[in-house]
Amino acid sequence: YIRKELSALGLTVTEQAFDAATPVGKVRMVNVRATIGEPDNARRLIIAGHYDTKLFTDVSFVGANDGGSSTGFLIELARVLTHSPPPMPVELVFFDGEEAVRLEWRDPDNRYGSRYYVESAKKDGSLSRIAALVLVDMIGDADLAIKLEAHSTPRLAGIIWRTANALGRREFLEEATPIEDDHIPFLEAG
Repeated sequence: YIRKELSALGLTVTEQAFDAATPVGKVRMVNVRATIGEPDNARRLIIAGHYDTKLFTDVSFVGANDGGSSTGFLIELARVLTHSPPPMPVELVFFDGEEAVRLEWRDPDNRYGSRYYVESAKKDGSLSRIAALVLVDMIGDADLAIKLEAHSTPRLAGIIWRTANALGRREFLEEATPIEDDHIPFLEAG
């Protein structure tokens, strides 16, 4: 579905497939990527989310506010940006494997796709061409309250929070909280 929607916008979609070593054995995962703007060798902004959802055999889990909300956001953002291209290339990344394959979300059983992306970028030398990463997750709540992520880059978070404030977006709260998510491998890589 993601590939179909992005391709319909005229975007070139690439898949970054890999086999993740999980507690239940090897699991095939695929990050989905598309860039709007200049070629891939330019500095770029990454806006990302995850599209996978928790797979339980004994618990009913619906990922609409989790992977579903960021996936919908990224597809709509692609529609907007293709009509009004940004000055800097924007790579949209749909990570796979953010959720744990076991019941409990505990390292290293999570963030498979973002860790793989960062390791691949280190190997191919493209990590230095990432200007910033903005991660969206859990943004579909009916009573949305977005707290400032405590470990995020202060300058980038400040730009986002000031812009949200100027636009009157009350969902962006001044309260900070640490969040473990797909941005952590990027922060660890600098």
